[in-house]
Amino acid sequence: MRTAFHLLDLVLSEELAVRDDRRFRNGLRLSKLPHHKTLEDYDFSFQPDLDPRKVKDLATPSFVEDKANVALLGPPGVGKTHIAAALAVAACRAGYSIYFTSLDDMVRHLKAAEDQGRLISKLTSYLRPSVLVVDEVGCQPLERAEANLVFQVISKRYEKGSIILTSNKTFSEWGQVFGDEVLATAILDRLLHHCEVVSINGDGYRLKNRLQAIERDTDVA
Repeated sequence: MRTAFHLLDLVLSEELAVRDDRRFRNGLRLSKLPHHKTLEDYDFSFQPDLDPRKVKDLATPSFVEDKANVALLGPPGVGKTHIAAALAVAACRAGYSIYFTSLDDMVRHLKAAEDQGRLISKLTSYLRPSVLVVDEVGCQPLERAEANLVFQVISKRYEKGSIILTSNKTFSEWGQVFGDEVLATAILDRLLHHCEVVSINGDGYRLKNRLQAIERDTDVA
């Protein structure tokens, strides 16, 4: 009898594992993540000022359960998007829904929806997931009407869902990014209330790889 129960337990465990893996893969497919990164792929040795423990602690379900946010700040190429994607993948594996967008794409889609009279419906697509990843905040300055659309997303997700964002701008520069100091302050007030800020300083990976390629070409010549 014990053997029969043991076999049944093994079968059920296998079925649950298959179901969880199917759910995980389907979640990744729907997430729009450009790359399915992990923290194991990130070269922390290239960013010695970045504490690996702090980042890896964020790859647990706790910040999603707390409806908290993560802001990854630093110059281009230091791996902000890599870490953001890795945290999202970890959340997806833990059973949470995730969605990835650049800020410019989100604004563009919201503006189009507003013009077509379906803004509320489109907003829902950014409010529904447990974790919303917003990449490249600050790459392009926004007009005030565009910034107001971003505010609606941030405000409606406040204490209801987590946001992971990346930006090459310091928070003091967000007034220029959003074209309005008051609106930028309102966005930051909601975003930073429950937020882990990770600053990454140093040279970018792409610059590093490019310089290494140039050096190899020079050595060959």
